[in-house]
Amino acid sequence: MSDLVVKDNALISASYSLDLIEQRLMLLAITQARETGLGITENSLLEVHAAAYINCFDVDKSTAYRALKEASKGLFDRYVTYHDKNPKNGRDRSFHCRWVDKIGYEEQSGLVYLRFTQDVVPLITRLEENFTRYELHQIAKLSSTYAIRLYELLIRWRSIGKTPIMELVEFRNQLGVKPNDYKLMSDFKKRVLDLSVKLINDFTDIRVEYTQHKNGRSISGFSFKLKQKPNLTAETTGKVTLRDINTVDMFHKLTEKQLDMFSSKLADLPTVQAMAHVGEDMKPFVARLRSMLMDAEQQKVLLPYLKEVGYTAA
Repeated sequence: MSDLVVKDNALISASYSLDLIEQRLMLLAITQARETGLGITENSLLEVHAAAYINCFDVDKSTAYRALKEASKGLFDRYVTYHDKNPKNGRDRSFHCRWVDKIGYEEQSGLVYLRFTQDVVPLITRLEENFTRYELHQIAKLSSTYAIRLYELLIRWRSIGKTPIMELVEFRNQLGVKPNDYKLMSDFKKRVLDLSVKLINDFTDIRVEYTQHKNGRSISGFSFKLKQKPNLTAETTGKVTLRDINTVDMFHKLTEKQLDMFSSKLADLPTVQAMAHVGEDMKPFVARLRSMLMDAEQQKVLLPYLKEVGYTAA
Protein backbone atom coordinates (compact mmCIF):
# COMPACT_ATOMS: atom_id res chain seq x y z
CA MET A 1 0.00 0.00 0.00
CA SER A 2 1.08 3.55 -0.63
CA ASP A 3 1.49 6.02 2.19
CA LEU A 4 1.89 8.91 -0.23
CA VAL A 5 0.71 12.34 0.87
CA VAL A 6 -0.09 14.75 -1.96
CA LYS A 7 -0.86 18.41 -1.33
CA ASP A 8 -1.24 21.38 -3.61
CA ASN A 9 1.53 23.92 -3.01
CA ALA A 10 -1.14 26.50 -2.15
CA LEU A 11 -1.95 24.35 0.87
CA ILE A 12 1.70 23.68 1.70
CA SER A 13 2.25 27.45 1.82
CA ALA A 14 -0.99 28.16 3.68
CA SER A 15 -1.29 29.30 7.26
CA TYR A 16 -3.00 27.02 9.73
CA SER A 17 -2.69 25.77 13.28
CA LEU A 18 -3.22 22.09 13.96
CA ASP A 19 -1.91 20.29 16.97
CA LEU A 20 0.17 17.16 16.49
CA ILE A 21 -2.72 14.70 16.74
CA GLU A 22 -4.93 16.72 14.39
CA GLN A 23 -2.09 16.97 11.87
CA ARG A 24 -1.52 13.22 12.00
CA LEU A 25 -5.24 12.51 11.66
CA MET A 26 -5.50 14.68 8.55
CA LEU A 27 -2.49 13.01 6.94
CA LEU A 28 -3.82 9.54 7.70
CA ALA A 29 -7.16 10.42 6.12
CA ILE A 30 -5.41 11.61 2.95
CA THR A 31 -3.20 8.54 2.62
CA GLN A 32 -5.89 6.01 3.47
CA ALA A 33 -8.20 7.46 0.83
CA ARG A 34 -5.43 6.82 -1.72
CA GLU A 35 -4.71 3.33 -0.40
CA THR A 36 -8.33 2.17 -0.59
CA GLY A 37 -8.74 3.63 -4.05
CA LEU A 38 -11.86 5.49 -2.92
CA GLY A 39 -10.31 8.88 -3.51
CA ILE A 40 -11.48 12.12 -1.94
CA THR A 41 -14.45 14.20 -3.01
CA GLU A 42 -16.55 16.76 -1.19
CA ASN A 43 -19.05 13.95 -0.54
CA SER A 44 -16.54 11.40 0.75
CA LEU A 45 -17.01 10.40 4.37
CA LEU A 46 -13.54 9.11 5.16
CA GLU A 47 -12.68 6.70 7.96
CA VAL A 48 -9.54 6.60 10.08
CA HIS A 49 -9.25 3.68 12.50
CA ALA A 50 -7.18 3.71 15.66
CA ALA A 51 -5.32 0.66 14.33
CA ALA A 52 -3.90 2.75 11.49
CA TYR A 53 -2.81 5.42 13.96
CA ILE A 54 -1.16 2.78 16.15
CA ASN A 55 0.69 1.19 13.23
CA CYS A 56 1.89 4.45 11.73
CA PHE A 57 2.89 6.38 14.82
CA ASP A 58 3.90 3.52 17.14
CA VAL A 59 1.64 4.32 20.10
CA ASP A 60 -0.35 2.01 22.34
CA LYS A 61 -4.07 1.34 21.93
CA SER A 62 -5.32 3.51 24.79
CA THR A 63 -3.20 6.44 23.62
CA ALA A 64 -4.53 6.12 20.06
CA TYR A 65 -8.18 5.94 21.15
CA ARG A 66 -7.81 8.93 23.44
CA ALA A 67 -5.88 10.96 20.85
CA LEU A 68 -8.40 10.39 18.07
CA LYS A 69 -11.32 11.20 20.34
CA GLU A 70 -9.75 14.54 21.29
CA ALA A 71 -8.72 15.34 17.73
CA SER A 72 -12.23 14.71 16.44
CA LYS A 73 -13.52 17.33 18.86
CA GLY A 74 -11.04 20.06 17.95
CA LEU A 75 -10.64 19.56 14.24
CA PHE A 76 -14.10 20.83 13.33
CA ASP A 77 -13.19 24.32 14.51
CA ARG A 78 -9.85 24.48 12.69
CA TYR A 79 -9.48 26.55 9.55
CA VAL A 80 -6.85 27.19 6.91
CA THR A 81 -5.89 30.47 5.26
CA TYR A 82 -4.54 30.11 1.75
CA HIS A 83 -3.64 32.47 -1.07
CA ASP A 84 -4.11 32.45 -4.82
CA LYS A 85 -4.53 34.86 -7.71
CA ASN A 86 -7.80 36.14 -9.10
CA PRO A 87 -7.97 34.59 -12.61
CA LYS A 88 -9.80 37.67 -13.90
CA ASN A 89 -7.28 40.34 -12.92
CA GLY A 90 -4.23 38.50 -11.57
CA ARG A 91 -4.47 40.12 -8.14
CA ASP A 92 -3.51 38.26 -4.97
CA ARG A 93 -6.34 37.18 -2.70
CA SER A 94 -6.67 35.15 0.48
CA PHE A 95 -9.37 32.78 1.68
CA HIS A 96 -10.31 31.28 5.03
CA CYS A 97 -12.04 27.91 5.10
CA ARG A 98 -12.63 25.04 7.47
CA TRP A 99 -10.77 21.79 6.99
CA VAL A 100 -13.85 19.62 7.51
CA ASP A 101 -17.58 20.20 7.44
CA LYS A 102 -18.42 16.95 9.21
CA ILE A 103 -16.56 14.83 11.73
CA GLY A 104 -17.58 12.12 14.17
CA TYR A 105 -16.10 9.50 16.47
CA GLU A 106 -17.24 5.93 17.15
CA GLU A 107 -15.81 5.37 20.61
CA GLN A 108 -16.15 1.60 20.92
CA SER A 109 -14.42 1.04 17.59
CA GLY A 110 -11.86 3.83 17.81
CA LEU A 111 -13.07 5.08 14.43
CA VAL A 112 -13.06 8.66 13.19
CA TYR A 113 -15.32 9.75 10.33
CA LEU A 114 -14.56 12.99 8.53
CA ARG A 115 -15.47 14.88 5.37
CA PHE A 116 -13.23 17.55 3.90
CA THR A 117 -14.84 20.81 2.79
CA GLN A 118 -15.32 21.53 -0.89
CA ASP A 119 -12.61 24.21 -0.73
CA VAL A 120 -9.99 21.90 0.74
CA VAL A 121 -10.65 18.86 -1.47
CA PRO A 122 -8.99 20.30 -4.61
CA LEU A 123 -5.93 21.27 -2.58
CA ILE A 124 -5.26 17.67 -1.58
CA THR A 125 -6.35 15.85 -4.73
CA ARG A 126 -5.06 17.77 -7.74
CA LEU A 127 -2.09 16.03 -9.36
CA GLU A 128 -0.87 18.97 -11.39
CA GLU A 129 2.54 20.61 -11.62
CA ASN A 130 1.93 22.65 -8.46
CA PHE A 131 1.96 20.00 -5.79
CA THR A 132 4.23 18.52 -3.17
CA ARG A 133 4.29 14.85 -2.24
CA TYR A 134 6.01 12.77 0.39
CA GLU A 135 5.55 9.45 2.11
CA LEU A 136 3.79 9.48 5.46
CA HIS A 137 6.43 7.33 7.16
CA GLN A 138 8.93 10.17 6.67
CA ILE A 139 7.14 12.27 9.28
CA ALA A 140 5.80 9.44 11.46
CA LYS A 141 8.47 9.97 14.14
CA LEU A 142 8.25 13.76 14.18
CA SER A 143 6.85 14.58 17.60
CA SER A 144 6.24 18.25 16.85
CA THR A 145 3.58 19.69 14.57
CA TYR A 146 6.05 22.48 13.75
CA ALA A 147 8.54 19.90 12.49
CA ILE A 148 5.90 18.35 10.21
CA ARG A 149 5.02 21.75 8.77
CA LEU A 150 8.68 22.68 8.30
CA TYR A 151 9.35 19.39 6.51
CA GLU A 152 6.44 20.06 4.14
CA LEU A 153 7.66 23.59 3.46
CA LEU A 154 11.23 22.46 2.80
CA ILE A 155 10.60 19.57 0.43
CA ARG A 156 8.99 21.93 -2.04
CA TRP A 157 12.57 23.04 -2.71
CA ARG A 158 14.50 19.80 -2.50
CA SER A 159 15.17 19.59 -6.25
CA ILE A 160 17.02 22.91 -5.89
CA GLY A 161 18.55 22.15 -2.51
CA LYS A 162 17.81 25.53 -0.98
CA THR A 163 14.89 27.79 -0.18
CA PRO A 164 14.41 31.49 -0.74
CA ILE A 165 14.44 33.69 2.34
CA MET A 166 11.29 33.08 4.36
CA GLU A 167 10.20 36.32 5.96
CA LEU A 168 9.75 35.90 9.70
CA VAL A 169 6.08 36.85 10.07
CA GLU A 170 4.92 34.71 7.16
CA PHE A 171 7.20 31.86 8.21
CA ARG A 172 5.72 31.81 11.71
CA ASN A 173 2.22 31.76 10.21
CA GLN A 174 3.09 28.90 7.88
CA LEU A 175 4.45 26.87 10.78
CA GLY A 176 1.24 27.49 12.70
CA VAL A 177 2.89 29.49 15.48
CA LYS A 178 0.26 31.69 17.10
CA PRO A 179 0.99 35.44 17.37
CA ASN A 180 1.44 35.39 21.15
CA ASP A 181 3.53 32.20 21.28
CA TYR A 182 7.33 32.29 21.42
CA LYS A 183 7.51 36.03 20.80
CA LEU A 184 11.14 36.16 21.91
CA MET A 185 13.46 35.03 19.13
CA SER A 186 15.45 32.90 21.57
CA ASP A 187 12.26 31.02 22.51
CA PHE A 188 11.18 30.66 18.90
CA LYS A 189 14.51 29.21 17.87
CA LYS A 190 14.76 26.87 20.86
CA ARG A 191 11.17 25.63 21.01
CA VAL A 192 10.23 25.71 17.34
CA LEU A 193 13.03 26.09 14.80
CA ASP A 194 16.01 24.27 16.33
CA LEU A 195 13.84 21.45 17.66
CA SER A 196 12.17 21.00 14.27
CA VAL A 197 15.48 20.95 12.40
CA LYS A 198 16.88 18.37 14.82
CA LEU A 199 13.84 16.10 14.43
CA ILE A 200 13.95 16.38 10.65
CA ASN A 201 17.66 15.59 10.57
CA ASP A 202 17.25 12.65 12.94
CA PHE A 203 14.14 10.99 11.52
CA THR A 204 13.46 11.94 7.88
CA ASP A 205 15.09 11.45 4.50
CA ILE A 206 16.62 14.95 4.31
CA ARG A 207 19.32 16.84 6.16
CA VAL A 208 18.72 20.53 6.82
CA GLU A 209 20.61 23.60 7.98
CA TYR A 210 19.45 27.20 8.15
CA THR A 211 20.82 30.71 7.88
CA GLN A 212 19.24 33.65 9.67
CA HIS A 213 18.92 36.99 7.92
CA LYS A 214 18.83 40.39 9.59
CA ASN A 215 17.35 43.77 8.98
CA GLY A 216 19.61 45.95 11.09
CA ARG A 217 20.08 44.10 14.36
CA SER A 218 16.83 42.15 14.22
CA ILE A 219 16.33 38.77 12.57
CA SER A 220 13.92 39.25 9.68
CA GLY A 221 13.84 35.79 8.15
CA PHE A 222 15.47 32.43 7.52
CA SER A 223 16.67 30.45 4.53
CA PHE A 224 17.44 26.76 4.41
CA LYS A 225 19.75 24.35 2.64
CA LEU A 226 18.68 20.75 2.36
CA LYS A 227 19.94 17.57 0.79
CA GLN A 228 18.76 14.01 0.48
CA LYS A 229 20.46 11.56 2.80
CA PRO A 230 22.70 9.46 0.53
CA ASN A 231 21.99 6.09 2.13
CA LEU A 232 18.23 6.46 1.60
CA THR A 233 18.67 7.46 -2.02
CA ALA A 234 20.92 4.49 -2.66
CA GLU A 235 18.50 2.10 -1.01
CA THR A 236 15.56 3.39 -3.01
CA THR A 237 17.45 3.33 -6.29
CA GLY A 238 18.72 -0.14 -5.58
CA LYS A 239 15.29 -1.52 -4.83
CA VAL A 240 13.90 -0.29 -8.10
CA THR A 241 16.82 -1.02 -10.42
CA LEU A 242 18.24 -4.31 -9.17
CA ARG A 243 14.86 -5.96 -9.07
CA ASP A 244 14.19 -5.40 -12.74
CA ILE A 245 17.37 -5.20 -14.74
CA ASN A 246 17.38 -8.81 -15.94
CA THR A 247 13.65 -9.40 -16.32
CA VAL A 248 13.42 -8.89 -20.06
CA ASP A 249 15.68 -9.15 -23.09
CA MET A 250 13.46 -7.71 -25.79
CA PHE A 251 12.08 -4.27 -26.60
CA HIS A 252 8.32 -3.71 -26.64
CA LYS A 253 7.34 -1.00 -29.09
CA LEU A 254 4.35 0.88 -27.71
CA THR A 255 1.92 3.03 -29.64
CA GLU A 256 1.58 6.74 -28.85
CA LYS A 257 -1.70 6.02 -27.10
CA GLN A 258 -0.08 3.28 -25.01
CA LEU A 259 2.84 5.53 -24.11
CA ASP A 260 0.47 8.22 -22.83
CA MET A 261 -1.72 5.78 -20.92
CA PHE A 262 0.96 3.61 -19.31
CA SER A 263 3.29 6.45 -18.34
CA SER A 264 0.40 7.99 -16.38
CA LYS A 265 -0.54 4.67 -14.80
CA LEU A 266 3.06 3.93 -13.85
CA ALA A 267 3.38 7.31 -12.15
CA ASP A 268 0.61 6.32 -9.74
CA LEU A 269 2.40 3.17 -8.56
CA PRO A 270 4.17 3.69 -5.21
CA THR A 271 7.07 1.46 -6.30
CA VAL A 272 7.61 3.55 -9.42
CA GLN A 273 7.17 6.80 -7.52
CA ALA A 274 10.34 5.84 -5.66
CA MET A 275 12.15 6.47 -8.95
CA ALA A 276 11.11 10.13 -9.03
CA HIS A 277 13.92 12.59 -8.69
CA VAL A 278 14.00 14.48 -5.43
CA GLY A 279 11.41 17.25 -5.67
CA GLU A 280 10.27 16.19 -9.16
CA ASP A 281 6.68 17.16 -9.92
CA MET A 282 4.14 14.84 -11.50
CA LYS A 283 4.00 16.32 -15.00
CA PRO A 284 7.77 16.08 -15.73
CA PHE A 285 7.90 12.71 -13.98
CA VAL A 286 5.22 11.29 -16.31
CA ALA A 287 7.08 12.76 -19.30
CA ARG A 288 10.32 11.12 -18.15
CA LEU A 289 8.59 7.75 -17.71
CA ARG A 290 7.21 8.11 -21.24
CA SER A 291 10.73 8.65 -22.56
CA MET A 292 11.98 5.65 -20.60
CA LEU A 293 9.34 3.46 -22.21
CA MET A 294 10.73 4.44 -25.62
CA ASP A 295 14.29 3.44 -24.71
CA ALA A 296 15.23 -0.26 -24.95
CA GLU A 297 17.48 -0.36 -21.88
CA GLN A 298 15.35 1.84 -19.64
CA GLN A 299 12.20 -0.01 -20.60
CA LYS A 300 13.69 -3.12 -18.97
CA VAL A 301 13.49 -1.38 -15.62
CA LEU A 302 9.81 -0.58 -16.07
CA LEU A 303 8.54 -3.81 -17.61
CA PRO A 304 7.54 -5.58 -14.35
CA TYR A 305 5.56 -2.49 -13.37
CA LEU A 306 4.01 -2.26 -16.82
CA LYS A 307 2.55 -5.70 -16.21
CA GLU A 308 1.15 -4.51 -12.88
CA VAL A 309 -0.83 -1.77 -14.63
CA GLY A 310 -2.26 -4.07 -17.27
CA TYR A 311 0.24 -4.22 -20.12
CA THR A 312 0.46 -7.53 -21.97
CA ALA A 313 2.89 -8.17 -24.83
CA ALA A 314 1.29 -8.66 -28.21
